[in-house]
Amino acid sequence: PFLSDLSDEGSLEYSDFSTPEGSPSLCPLSSEGTLESNYMAVDDLSTSSVTLRKTGSAPQDDVPVIRKVCVIGAGYVGGPTAAVLALHNPHIDFTVLDRDPARIRRWNSGHLPIREPGLSEVVRVARDGYTSDPEPLVQNLRRIDSKLDAQDYQASDRKPNLMFSTDTPTVLADADLVFLAVNTPPKATGIGAGAASDLSALEGAVADIGKYAKAGTIVVEKSTVPCGTAHVIEQLLSASRPQTPFSILSNPEFLSEGTALRNLLHPDRILIGAPRTPAGAQATRALTALYTPFIPRSKILAIDTRSAELAKLAANAFLAQRISSINSLSALCTATGADVHEVAAAVGADARIGPAFLGAGLGFGGSCFGKDIASLAHTARALYLPDVGAYWASVLEVNVGQRVRAAGRIIARLNNSLVRKKVTILGFAYKKGTGDTRDSLAVQIVRILLAERPAEIAIFDPACSPAGIEREIEGLGHEGRVKVYTDPYAACRDANALLVVTDWDMFRSGSAARGTYTLGPDAGAVPIRADDSRIAVVPRGHTLGSAPACADECPECAAQRADGGAMGRLDWARVAYHLAEPRYVLDGRGVLGREEMGRLGIEVEGLG
Repeated sequence: PFLSDLSDEGSLEYSDFSTPEGSPSLCPLSSEGTLESNYMAVDDLSTSSVTLRKTGSAPQDDVPVIRKVCVIGAGYVGGPTAAVLALHNPHIDFTVLDRDPARIRRWNSGHLPIREPGLSEVVRVARDGYTSDPEPLVQNLRRIDSKLDAQDYQASDRKPNLMFSTDTPTVLADADLVFLAVNTPPKATGIGAGAASDLSALEGAVADIGKYAKAGTIVVEKSTVPCGTAHVIEQLLSASRPQTPFSILSNPEFLSEGTALRNLLHPDRILIGAPRTPAGAQATRALTALYTPFIPRSKILAIDTRSAELAKLAANAFLAQRISSINSLSALCTATGADVHEVAAAVGADARIGPAFLGAGLGFGGSCFGKDIASLAHTARALYLPDVGAYWASVLEVNVGQRVRAAGRIIARLNNSLVRKKVTILGFAYKKGTGDTRDSLAVQIVRILLAERPAEIAIFDPACSPAGIEREIEGLGHEGRVKVYTDPYAACRDANALLVVTDWDMFRSGSAARGTYTLGPDAGAVPIRADDSRIAVVPRGHTLGSAPACADECPECAAQRADGGAMGRLDWARVAYHLAEPRYVLDGRGVLGREEMGRLGIEVEGLG
């Protein structure tokens, strides 16, 4: 069974005899002209009903042949994207390229540098391969057809086709197609600081392409970039390699941390932006061929390059706009006595609006929404559209204001003074399912609370490493008053007030809380359930290739031995026993039941 489905509920399902389209594994001996050359199995197969669909005519002669793919950037976009594409294209070699040797070392180890449910299983198959004798498969198939002969089947070995490297010259020289998946954060200084995109990493990657890549290489934007960046890339390559043809495409990612595998396997759409030229059409067909083994062609949309670049920014802007809209209403609800949850339910019942992204809370964080809207607003202002820029900037203003109001409510409830008092923050990641500490919602709240001179601000998160949290708060000048805990009960002990920042299931009260959580720097830090604790991407009876061994001085292994451990849901009765008066909790994520918590002597307030 192969990785075949991530359901809407997030469970990872194990389907017998389901093989990714295009995979040579678990199929009769294939040769030109056989059934497999014209037909491929659909995604949803079962042992009782096997359906085939025709994939189309023979490949067109003008479609470039892709044998080697390079992904520049081993981060939250590049790593998972390369892993999934490699899994479904076993005949193509994928190499993830990064200048950071420490990051590449972790991708080549048992300690991946990012946490995503199912990612380690996918990486293991594509990076390490697997081997098997076909006999166990034949025995299973004989239950359906007793006349099957083992000689008709080949051993379904899979060779590794996912590599991670820092060897820029070699990898780029061999690549037929290059994805640009580098970081494009807001500029830290200069004109447009905090809003304009810093494209220095992208420009560096393009310079390497111009220096080492072969003529005809297809260059694909994966990073989120301002509209018109593809044209900039074309100009940079033309300047460094005059008369050398390159095709530039835009293929923006729509990944959400914590659900990246599901987003990659079951996207709403795949956008491919290309120039409307014969070369652009050829490059589009080549890129499309990487997706069609597991994505229906009906979901692959070919549009103009600039439209694709702007569509990514627009999609995030629309989602963030909804969050700020409901949060602005939550402030009105607090002031008027209305219930924001009832308002959201009533508004979401309108078919024109729908219920998605209407949960009031502390607002959006992370490395995408904020920077993308800031980039959109900056672009509008730079193009002399001040009203458009002001409109999108207001979405950010509401988002910031929500956290200011939350911090103000804590201060007000503690009699407008935090002197000699302790406040505990539960959760540092901007959303559950990820250990990413970047652009945490908590940082701004901590900054406001520190101005009130508290005795201590305690922080606990089941996924974020203490080092990562401390790195984010080191610029706040807290003088030791902010402490990061690996034990939630120690973090809550003697606290006068708690603030729930992240909607981890372990913080939920009552029946809503379930799952097991693994703590520590290398923890998965997501709910582990029987139906989704692993992704079955290796056929039964097969053996994965050997994983790279860690060095004796491996820092991740040392950290895991020191801090690793399992923890179930938070025992709120135990928390309540050790809280200091007034035993106040501001629930910034709507994970606590007020009546249930009230019986424990805890006062809970929500946002709206």
